[in-house]
Amino acid sequence: MAKKSLERWTIDKSRELYGIRNWGSGFFGISDDGEVLVKSRPGKDSGSVSLMKIVSELKNRGLEVPVLLRFSNILRDQITRINNSFHKAIDDAGYKGDYRGVYPIKVNQQQQVLEDVIRFGEPFHYGLEAGSKPELMAAIAMLDDPEACLICNGYKDKEFIDLGLYAIKMGMNCFFVVEMAGELSMILERAEKLGIEPRLGVRLKLASQAGGRWSESGGDRSVFGLNSVQVLEMVDQLKAVDKLHCLKLLHYHLGSQIPNIRDIRDAVTEASRIYAGLVEEGAAMGYLDVGGGMAVDYDGSSTNFASSRNYSLDEYCADVIEILMNTLDEQSVAHPTLITECGRATVAYSSVLLFNILEVSQLDPAIKPAMQEDFHDYTKSMAEVANNLSQKKIQESYHDAMYYRDELRQLFKHGNISLRERAYAEAIFWGTMQQICDKLDSLKYVPDDFVDLKSAMASVYYGNFSLFQSLPDSWAIDQLFPIMPLHRLAEEPTENAIISDITCDCDGKIDKFIDLRDVKQSLLLHRLNNGDEYYLGVFLIGAYQETLGDLHNLFGDTNVVSVEICDDGEYTINQEIEGDAVEDVLQYVEYDTKALMARMKQKAETAIRNGNLTAGDRREVISAYQEGLRGYTYFEE
Repeated sequence: MAKKSLERWTIDKSRELYGIRNWGSGFFGISDDGEVLVKSRPGKDSGSVSLMKIVSELKNRGLEVPVLLRFSNILRDQITRINNSFHKAIDDAGYKGDYRGVYPIKVNQQQQVLEDVIRFGEPFHYGLEAGSKPELMAAIAMLDDPEACLICNGYKDKEFIDLGLYAIKMGMNCFFVVEMAGELSMILERAEKLGIEPRLGVRLKLASQAGGRWSESGGDRSVFGLNSVQVLEMVDQLKAVDKLHCLKLLHYHLGSQIPNIRDIRDAVTEASRIYAGLVEEGAAMGYLDVGGGMAVDYDGSSTNFASSRNYSLDEYCADVIEILMNTLDEQSVAHPTLITECGRATVAYSSVLLFNILEVSQLDPAIKPAMQEDFHDYTKSMAEVANNLSQKKIQESYHDAMYYRDELRQLFKHGNISLRERAYAEAIFWGTMQQICDKLDSLKYVPDDFVDLKSAMASVYYGNFSLFQSLPDSWAIDQLFPIMPLHRLAEEPTENAIISDITCDCDGKIDKFIDLRDVKQSLLLHRLNNGDEYYLGVFLIGAYQETLGDLHNLFGDTNVVSVEICDDGEYTINQEIEGDAVEDVLQYVEYDTKALMARMKQKAETAIRNGNLTAGDRREVISAYQEGLRGYTYFEE
């Protein structure tokens, strides 16, 4: 338990503790009664709705947590923000080219998300980027704007190329980005056979390299793209067949989450020089695609930490435009249409995972076994340490408790003390550690012995969700997401906690949390009130998490609800998608659920013949099994 403050807890303290003002980007706040609010848009005149109100309505509709909320108003606002910021930077600088954003489908491939991106992006001629054949097929069918760009990245076989060429023939502004030297011949061959002039781009393998988790996207050892030698070979190959006029686009991708603006500036400078060189070689050009990388400030620290960024949206746009303009003006090269693929910054803010806490496990037990007269002297000494703990003796008491704990464990291993005595000693030990934790905040200097003690003492809050399904980046790459309670924020949280999911995997836990100064090893949460639900939210998860999730322990997709918050404080639920039932996930991994049902019935019949079940029992067993197949994979009330 955290040290109880003598000062009255306030909602402002909750805002500071969970950092919602820093990472919320104006979309999230806390109400006067201590509930998390989601807003229609940033600004004082926006409407807001309590997430707890939405949870309550969903329960009335029969939808249980965990649930993923997608806020279409936030997605619309982000697309508008990005486009308006680039257009402002273009106007301010006097840039002569245009801006065309494209959304990389891989960031969140869900149909509803893609439909919203296209709908909200239509006024800005917002396009799509496809990195696979299925993504390209979705893009061709759904994108109707002939002025929007369709960027084809990734491996390209004959069928992929033909689809892209047909898209061009139907009037779409589709570009093939050559990422490997061998692709160009096949594109030219298929274009000639179909009688369609291709629109070509080339992906540049930059020498520039960014910091952060995706640093290998750039640099000489990048998997994708052509180096400068290969780019010139491509130019010569196109010259040889009189197709250099087809080369219209230069593309690079520095990384998915670039925290430092200096890396962005360096990459744009290098790419601008290459672009000018291609114009000098005689290529038609006209488009420069700077890829993705605009970071999301997940921890709200506004630094170059991997989960943050040290620049604003306006600074990013102004810097890209300024460098591109100045570099090309030096060489008298016309300003191209600028393309970005800011998928993460577009969709991250729009999705929130909500789940309830099922149970809490604490190292310091609320009820301790009783001392007995025949307990070992070491046990009695440990009890004395606990009873006589003081601020002055804190380090001495810690060392004594550690010594007695270790000795008593050895005595238990050799059969010299009972299980009951060991349980008593362990309870006293952890109670002593908790007392020490409570005193650490008042120390002027915290000895090295205690650096990790708070995290070691953290309670485990068991959440009704699967980390592997809903937050795979948290497990795979230690991505930090803002996490906080949805309610009770007018009360002081007193429990240092880590969060476990309900899979039976020791990796299914969150034990790293955002902090302005560092990464925290635990999160302050409230004690559970007997019988009352306690809800947490994980924010900024719209990018990649839905696409990358897996079926670990056969926990399937959660319920998904699309919500729009209006400026008048009302909200509409636009779409409900029920999460996977048990029979769904069993079928995903190739079980025949009808065959399972038949086997279950046969087992029940055998049990009747053996006298283990009655006919009435059989009916109940089969009914429970059928209901289980139709049920949610997560905990249900």
